[in-house]
Amino acid sequence: MTTPTDRRPTVGVRCDAGPATGVGHLVRCVALAEELVGRGLGVVFLGDLGGLPFAQRQLADRGLPLLPAPVAPEDLADLAVALGLAAVVLDGYHLDPGIGTALTARGLPVLALSDGGFGADQRATIHLDQNLGAVRPAHLPPGTEVLSGLAHVLLRDLVRSRRPAAARVVTTDTANAQGPASVLAVFGGTDPTAAVLTLAPLVLGTGEPLHLRAIASTPATVEVLQRLRPGPRQTLTVLPPADDLPALAVQADLVVSAAGSSVWELLCLGTPTALVCVSDNQEAGYREVVSRGLVEGLGHVAALRDHEPTRTAATARLRTLLRDPGARARLAARGLAAVDGRGRERVADALCRHLDIERKDRSCHAPASSSSRA
Repeated sequence: MTTPTDRRPTVGVRCDAGPATGVGHLVRCVALAEELVGRGLGVVFLGDLGGLPFAQRQLADRGLPLLPAPVAPEDLADLAVALGLAAVVLDGYHLDPGIGTALTARGLPVLALSDGGFGADQRATIHLDQNLGAVRPAHLPPGTEVLSGLAHVLLRDLVRSRRPAAARVVTTDTANAQGPASVLAVFGGTDPTAAVLTLAPLVLGTGEPLHLRAIASTPATVEVLQRLRPGPRQTLTVLPPADDLPALAVQADLVVSAAGSSVWELLCLGTPTALVCVSDNQEAGYREVVSRGLVEGLGHVAALRDHEPTRTAATARLRTLLRDPGARARLAARGLAAVDGRGRERVADALCRHLDIERKDRSCHAPASSSSRA
């Protein structure tokens, strides 16, 4: 198991997970950790996982240690020095902006992740915004390295290993032979807004023949979903949060999901996707992927709950996708072209260039990727 006392250089990762905040920040940091460990570096996580079994397994299954993180920036910097960390990754909108300042003052390289303006106020050696259409924050000091866009999406081994070699092909014969569509409804590791309770009825409301698998994160959600009554030639299976969500996604003809970081996984897998926006920090990303035709947009979850015309329009869009394998195949092809699955390699390249270490293994200093400097 990787520990801070290993002789190999170790990178600290400061991030949290929880029932309210979800697991998206953790999952993308785990993807980067897999890449760093594969290059011979150590990784230690610093934070709180909110008691979520799914989150705890992400670290335990990979032998990645977790230590409590001090709240005060100077205390966290003291811990980083005491552990002998070679660099620190920061991922969380709630993190004190002084953390990056305290760490860089100690001479530690800092990689800070953000999503648009959320989390972009950290001082860092490298700023990463992996979202489509991301731009350089105007306030960053000259010389700060910026990694932006889908070329830098952080994806786990589970996703990369299940990425198809080519896009789905739909012929007249396969379209005519199409049986009930397989639909997966999933809204993050914790689904804090219970979006599945809004979207599952809309999927069934299309009246189309289908097999719907709905991910439920709480017993209360399970209970409500199990009271739904599918129509003719429809089935509903309620599942708990899945460790290997990519395996479920690649089996689906259509995934209905939220516009969080999991959308990049779905695009990389070439999975036709219909998205809803469930929070303010997803707004910009939702608009970008919908406007570029990478996914089908269904609207904001609040409107889907309270505004009947929005519900009707979303149901019609879902019905069209379920009836048209060709439209789904076109979405799948665009997703594969947009996210190549190598983003974590490019991010690790950039981070390794800033590590003050002498290494015999040159893989840590792989060729540079597309990044920009002021």
